[in-house]
Amino acid sequence: MDINGSEVAWRFGAGNPSLEAASALSIRAIVHRLYGCVDRSNPRKLAPLGHGDPSPFACFRAAAPAEEAVAAAAVSGKYNSYPTAAGLTDACSAVAAYLSRYLPYELSTGDIVLTAGCNHGIEIMMAVLATPGANVLLPRPGYPLYEARAALGGLEFRHYNLLPEKGWEVDIEGVEALADENTVAIVTVNPNNPCGSVYSYEHLAKIAETARKLGMMVISDEIYEHCAFGSKPFVPMGVFGEIAPVVTLGGISKRWMVPGWRLGWIAMTDPKGILRKKKIFEAIIIYRGISVDPAAIVQGAIPQIIANTDNAFFTNAMNIMREAAEICYQKLKGTECITCPHKPEGSMFVMVKLDMSYFEGIVDDIDFCTKLAKEESVVICPGSGLGMENWLRVTFAVDPPLLEDGLERLKSFCLRHAKPQEAGDSVMC
Repeated sequence: MDINGSEVAWRFGAGNPSLEAASALSIRAIVHRLYGCVDRSNPRKLAPLGHGDPSPFACFRAAAPAEEAVAAAAVSGKYNSYPTAAGLTDACSAVAAYLSRYLPYELSTGDIVLTAGCNHGIEIMMAVLATPGANVLLPRPGYPLYEARAALGGLEFRHYNLLPEKGWEVDIEGVEALADENTVAIVTVNPNNPCGSVYSYEHLAKIAETARKLGMMVISDEIYEHCAFGSKPFVPMGVFGEIAPVVTLGGISKRWMVPGWRLGWIAMTDPKGILRKKKIFEAIIIYRGISVDPAAIVQGAIPQIIANTDNAFFTNAMNIMREAAEICYQKLKGTECITCPHKPEGSMFVMVKLDMSYFEGIVDDIDFCTKLAKEESVVICPGSGLGMENWLRVTFAVDPPLLEDGLERLKSFCLRHAKPQEAGDSVMC
C-alpha cells in the first residue's frame, strides 16, 4: 500500500515467455533439481555422475604451471583493467598459435575472440545468427544450452539425429532433408558431449562438404578437443575450413581441467575469409562489446598456461580418463536393463538406454534419476534433458574408485526396482 492506504498497481513481473522457454531447456536446472533430491543423511559419499567437472578430484588436479601462471598474473598488477572487446592481444595471439599447431594454415590474432568460457561462445553465436527467419541445425542428443540460447534469442532450431548404430555419427541424409534456404549453420560437437564419440577425418570431411552444398557455416564445438582416448585421434573441424567456413568454439576448461576459470574462445577457422565478408566476425565483436569479459587475470595468464603446461600433464589426464571410461563401460555392460550402443572414445560422457519394461514403479528416465539420487546418492543426467527420453547420460570424469562405487550403487538400484518376474533377465551392451 502507498502512504494513502491504497493498493499500488505494480507494473513489473517475471513473465518473459522466452526466458521460461529457455529455462525448460536447461540441463543445469535438471541436474540441480536432482542434487536437491539427495538424502543428505546418507553416510555414503555422493557420486556426481551427472555433469562433466573433474576438477574436484585430486587425480584431475590442474597442472601446477597453469596455476602458477594465474597467480603470477594476479600479483603482477598488470591485469586489473578492462580488456578490449576481442580480448588481450597477447592472449589472442597465444590462442591463435596454439590452434594453428593442428591446422594446415596459420590463424592470426585477429581470428580469435576470447569469451567467458565456451558457454559464452554459444550465447554469442546463437545471438549473432538470430536474424529474422533464420534457423540452425542442432544435434540430437546434444548440449541443451544451444537450444536454450536459440530459444531466448528467437532463433529457430531444428534437430538432426546422431546415429548410435554408427558410433553416433551425424545423419548426413537427415541434415540435408532438414535444411532449407533459411538454414544458416549446423552445430557439431567433437569429441562429443553427451555420446563420448570421436569423429573420423572422413566423417568430418563429409560434414564440411554437406555444409558447402547447403551454403551454411559449421559451428564446431571443440571444448573437449584432444580429450580422445580410443582408436580415433581428435581432428579439428577447422582442417576443412577451405571447404566450408568454420567457427570453432573452445576453451581451457576441459583439457586443462579448470572449468571455473571461465576462459574460452571463438576462432574463425576460415582461410577464405567468407565469415568476414558476411560480417559474422564484425557481429561477434559487436555482441562481445555489450556482453561480459573473461577475467583479465586469466587472459593475462593464457600465454604462460599454454606455453608451460607439459605434455605429460595431458597424457596422464587422458590415461586416467581412459581408465575411468573403461570402468564405466564395463560396469554399465554388466548392469541389467541398460544398453550401451557405443563404447566411449572421448569427452567425459557416455549415453546409455534404459529398458523401462524391466522396472516396477519407475515411469521414465526422470523418475529413475530422481529416485536414484534419493536412494543411492548417485546423480545421473536423464536423457530427456538432451532430447532422448528413457536414456541416461553418465559422466566418468570422476575419481575411479568413486566412479566404480557409484556404478555399483546404480546396479543395486536397478535390481531393487526390477519387476519380480523379470529380475533374472538381462539386456546387455
